[in-house]
Amino acid sequence: MHREIGMLTAKVDMILEGIRRSEEKSDASRASMHRRMDEIVDRVSKVELTTAAVQEDVTEMKPVTDDVRRWKLMGLGALGVIGFGGMAMGVTFADAIRRIGAVVIGR
Repeated sequence: MHREIGMLTAKVDMILEGIRRSEEKSDASRASMHRRMDEIVDRVSKVELTTAAVQEDVTEMKPVTDDVRRWKLMGLGALGVIGFGGMAMGVTFADAIRRIGAVVIGR
Protein backbone atom coordinates (compact mmCIF):
# COMPACT_ATOMS: atom_id res chain seq x y z
CA MET A 1 0.00 0.00 0.00
CA HIS A 2 2.88 2.37 0.73
CA ARG A 3 4.22 1.64 -2.72
CA GLU A 4 0.86 2.48 -4.35
CA ILE A 5 0.62 5.70 -2.32
CA GLY A 6 4.17 6.54 -3.46
CA MET A 7 3.22 5.90 -7.10
CA LEU A 8 0.09 8.02 -6.70
CA THR A 9 2.12 10.79 -5.12
CA ALA A 10 4.65 10.62 -7.97
CA LYS A 11 1.87 10.79 -10.57
CA VAL A 12 0.22 13.74 -8.77
CA ASP A 13 3.63 15.46 -8.63
CA MET A 14 4.07 14.88 -12.40
CA ILE A 15 0.60 16.27 -13.08
CA LEU A 16 1.30 19.30 -10.88
CA GLU A 17 4.67 19.81 -12.61
CA GLY A 18 2.91 19.68 -16.01
CA ILE A 19 0.33 22.20 -14.84
CA ARG A 20 3.10 24.46 -13.50
CA ARG A 21 5.00 24.29 -16.83
CA SER A 22 1.77 24.97 -18.72
CA GLU A 23 1.06 28.00 -16.53
CA GLU A 24 4.61 29.30 -17.07
CA LYS A 25 4.20 28.94 -20.85
CA SER A 26 0.82 30.68 -20.68
CA ASP A 27 2.32 33.52 -18.63
CA ALA A 28 5.15 33.91 -21.12
CA SER A 29 2.70 33.86 -24.01
CA ARG A 30 0.45 36.46 -22.39
CA ALA A 31 3.46 38.65 -21.60
CA SER A 32 4.57 38.44 -25.21
CA MET A 33 1.07 39.30 -26.43
CA HIS A 34 0.85 42.27 -24.06
CA ARG A 35 4.25 43.51 -25.21
CA ARG A 36 3.18 43.30 -28.86
CA MET A 37 -0.10 45.06 -28.07
CA ASP A 38 1.86 47.85 -26.33
CA GLU A 39 4.06 48.17 -29.43
CA ILE A 40 0.98 48.39 -31.64
CA VAL A 41 -0.55 51.03 -29.39
CA ASP A 42 2.68 53.06 -29.58
CA ARG A 43 2.79 52.77 -33.36
CA VAL A 44 -0.88 53.76 -33.73
CA SER A 45 -0.39 56.76 -31.45
CA LYS A 46 2.60 57.87 -33.56
CA VAL A 47 0.51 57.52 -36.73
CA GLU A 48 -2.28 59.58 -35.14
CA LEU A 49 0.18 62.31 -34.15
CA THR A 50 1.69 62.36 -37.63
CA THR A 51 -1.76 62.50 -39.21
CA ALA A 52 -2.76 65.38 -36.96
CA ALA A 53 0.43 67.26 -37.91
CA VAL A 54 -0.21 66.67 -41.62
CA GLN A 55 -3.81 67.85 -41.29
CA GLU A 56 -2.61 70.99 -39.52
CA ASP A 57 -0.07 71.63 -42.30
CA VAL A 58 -2.73 71.15 -44.97
CA THR A 59 -5.05 73.52 -43.12
CA GLU A 60 -2.28 76.13 -43.05
CA MET A 61 -1.51 75.58 -46.75
CA LYS A 62 -5.09 75.91 -48.00
CA PRO A 63 -5.32 79.73 -47.79
CA VAL A 64 -1.98 80.04 -49.58
CA THR A 65 -3.12 77.69 -52.32
CA ASP A 66 -6.35 79.63 -52.73
CA ASP A 67 -4.38 82.89 -52.97
CA VAL A 68 -2.07 81.43 -55.62
CA ARG A 69 -5.08 80.25 -57.64
CA ARG A 70 -6.63 83.71 -57.38
CA TRP A 71 -3.34 85.34 -58.44
CA LYS A 72 -3.08 82.95 -61.37
CA LEU A 73 -6.60 83.79 -62.53
CA MET A 74 -5.94 87.50 -62.09
CA GLY A 75 -2.67 87.16 -63.99
CA LEU A 76 -4.33 85.32 -66.86
CA GLY A 77 -7.02 87.99 -66.98
CA ALA A 78 -4.41 90.74 -66.96
CA LEU A 79 -2.45 88.98 -69.70
CA GLY A 80 -5.62 88.79 -71.78
CA VAL A 81 -6.28 92.50 -71.33
CA ILE A 82 -2.66 93.34 -72.13
CA GLY A 83 -2.81 91.10 -75.18
CA PHE A 84 -5.94 92.76 -76.55
CA GLY A 85 -4.49 96.20 -75.75
CA GLY A 86 -1.22 95.31 -77.45
CA MET A 87 -3.06 93.98 -80.48
CA ALA A 88 -5.14 97.19 -80.72
CA MET A 89 -2.02 99.35 -80.36
CA GLY A 90 -0.21 97.25 -82.93
CA VAL A 91 -3.01 97.65 -85.44
CA THR A 92 -3.18 101.38 -84.71
CA PHE A 93 0.59 101.73 -84.99
CA ALA A 94 0.65 99.74 -88.25
CA ASP A 95 -2.13 101.92 -89.67
CA ALA A 96 -0.26 105.08 -88.62
CA ILE A 97 2.94 103.85 -90.29
CA ARG A 98 0.99 102.96 -93.44
CA ARG A 99 -0.49 106.47 -93.55
CA ILE A 100 2.87 108.13 -92.91
CA GLY A 101 4.36 105.96 -95.65
CA ALA A 102 1.57 106.97 -98.02
CA VAL A 103 2.21 110.65 -97.25
CA VAL A 104 5.96 110.26 -97.74
CA ILE A 105 5.63 108.34 -100.99
CA GLY A 106 2.95 110.69 -102.17
CA ARG A 107 -0.02 108.54 -102.80
